[in-house]
Amino acid sequence: MTMILGNAYEEIRKIPDKSIDLIVTDPPYDINAKGRRSKSGLSKHFNAVINDLKASDVTGGIDISILDDFIRVMKTPNIYLWCNRKQIMTYLDYFVKQHHCCFEILVWIKTNPIPGCGMNYLNDKEYCLYFRKNKRMHTVYNRAHTYWITPTNKKDKKLYHHPTVKPLPIIEDLVLNSSEEGDTVLDPFAGSGTTGEAAVKNRRKFIGFEMNEFHYKTSLYRINSVNQLNLMN
Repeated sequence: MTMILGNAYEEIRKIPDKSIDLIVTDPPYDINAKGRRSKSGLSKHFNAVINDLKASDVTGGIDISILDDFIRVMKTPNIYLWCNRKQIMTYLDYFVKQHHCCFEILVWIKTNPIPGCGMNYLNDKEYCLYFRKNKRMHTVYNRAHTYWITPTNKKDKKLYHHPTVKPLPIIEDLVLNSSEEGDTVLDPFAGSGTTGEAAVKNRRKFIGFEMNEFHYKTSLYRINSVNQLNLMN
């Protein structure tokens, strides 16, 4: 297990070509991070959410040049990318149109979204795009669904103090479906370490980058705890 405190755009350049079996990552979404001026309770809640996202630097999207490094370090394209609706076409254009990958659109549907729509549809889902080329999956029926319907994981957000933490069972599905024991899993935007926990728990090697020191320490603690459990079993 290698967890690095550093900038993903710089650290990934140190990864050797064709050394990674799977990437599972949750890069910053492209979000309009403007708050609301209203003093209503709902607006205050919305603004608190936006402030948490800004504090963790997860609202500005990504520099898509890093996608070239994703392709370079993978043995063959095999990558899960969490994203919001505005980013879907960019990723599809890069991986499907330019690199001729097969793709799947997975969806996490939330049963308890923020109760306000601002004259739009509710923000009640998140997308995970899967791109692969010449890579066999290891799906079984209970992990082969293209959607998950669950509440937002408030417990994990409170426990790990990260605003966009994904449910561990979902990330475990991705790791188990698209890698084998002993494979190396990379998460360049490791956040609170969910991918690392899922990988190490299931006997995969893991490399993660995180530039926020608090989240880096959280990731390190989570992954080391799982390592200790593996050694005991």
